[in-house]
Amino acid sequence: MANPADGRTRFSYGVILSACCLALGVVFVAVALVAISAQSVKPIEPYRALESGPATIAIGPVNLERTSAIPFPYPKAGDHIGTLSIPVLNKTLPIVEGTGTKELKQGVGHFIQSVMPGENDNCVLSGHRDTVFTDLGKLKIGDIVIAQMTTGDYTYSITNIRIVDKDDRTVIVPTDHAVLTISTCYPFRYVGNAPDRYILTADLIEGE
Repeated sequence: MANPADGRTRFSYGVILSACCLALGVVFVAVALVAISAQSVKPIEPYRALESGPATIAIGPVNLERTSAIPFPYPKAGDHIGTLSIPVLNKTLPIVEGTGTKELKQGVGHFIQSVMPGENDNCVLSGHRDTVFTDLGKLKIGDIVIAQMTTGDYTYSITNIRIVDKDDRTVIVPTDHAVLTISTCYPFRYVGNAPDRYILTADLIEGE
């Protein structure tokens, strides 16, 4: 004859085992939900409104690093960014971001890895001798050139004029103050690819 106490004992064990299994299931589901939430939530990075990030280019032996104060985003190649006024020549020329073939067809090109006009360091502009810079050779030391940008007007006075080989990279070296370097091919009347470059260097005198 079966003992009723044995039945009650087995029932108690069953209840305890079921409760343990249910508790383990709840813990497993909770852990799984926490893991899924951790994977789906990404940390928010702060927005850097005034940083475009430094850009570095190596040209021959020269490394010229651009760290600009121009508000983000930085102009893209082909963008019209300002004008270059040359009072002595009665000329006002568009300045375009970039010095590629397409950009130089539109006006004076701003070398992308150099600072913008008005900033400390070397701002480099280039143009064709048979279009925008046909009369560049008429300028003299002391003459004024003005870069008119959305950030203001920046007046430079020419301090040096020189002729260098087309592969001379001293044209784009960094400087310890605000400098505007203007480059075009030379000789001006040369037929074909000119072997040299005509370089004007000017210091910022107003708009600092």
